[in-house]
Amino acid sequence: MSKENKDKRHSRLRLMISDDKTHQHLFKLHFTRTGFVVGAVSGTIVFAALIFIIIAYTPLKTFIPGYPDARSKRAAIQNAIRIDSLENVIYRWELYSENLKRVMEGEDPLKIDSLINDGIKNNSAADMKKLAEKDSILREHVRQEEEFGISDRDKRNLPIEGLHFFTPLKGVISEGYDPAVHPFVDITAPSGSVVKATLDGTVIYAGWSEEAGYTIQLQHDGDIVSIYKHNEKLLKTTGDKVSAGSPIALVGNTGNLSTGDHLHFELWHKGETVDPTKYINF
Repeated sequence: MSKENKDKRHSRLRLMISDDKTHQHLFKLHFTRTGFVVGAVSGTIVFAALIFIIIAYTPLKTFIPGYPDARSKRAAIQNAIRIDSLENVIYRWELYSENLKRVMEGEDPLKIDSLINDGIKNNSAADMKKLAEKDSILREHVRQEEEFGISDRDKRNLPIEGLHFFTPLKGVISEGYDPAVHPFVDITAPSGSVVKATLDGTVIYAGWSEEAGYTIQLQHDGDIVSIYKHNEKLLKTTGDKVSAGSPIALVGNTGNLSTGDHLHFELWHKGETVDPTKYINF
């Protein structure tokens, strides 16, 4: 019995290919059952490895459904670069806001380049929240400044001679400019005529006084202020933005110092009155 089992374990198999007509042996292979199993497993592993190498290192992988092609990879890389650039811009603007606030408060500014190089992205959440709060305070401060046109942003530095003044009112000058006695001009016109802003600016005062009646004052770029008095009605209120040529009041005869329908017009530059007739054709 043990001999029979031993013969079965050591039995060899033969694979042979022969010509059907001549019975000539064309190919013959001897192997055992264990060798056949080992060979089959090894062949399967080699075949699978070969398929993997072909797919992984040749363009054939792009034909697999859902596999990203070269264009998709390029787009992903470009998007990652853009995101990184935008993050750097955001961090720089946050630091710029902090520096601007420090300068306005008389403090020493931060060194932006050194902070960025040291790793601004590692800031804690508390620091970022504090920076956001400071930025909100700065924005509110700037908004309040710009409400009355006292911010220097977007201002032109042209001399007064290079500016184009819009005629506030077409009429007859009843009394001209005199720097000592009459540092303004009076322009007569029918009651209700429209008074217009001579330059772009902001209304810094619009109200009533016993002497000047309804008065409106505009702040312009370049330290220029224009004043319009004795109006019948004001069309703008304090804080309004106006553009050159836009209606701001109606001609009237209000105030104790007025003796008839006219516009009392003053033009100031850097704290001193100037002759409006040198720059405006009434």
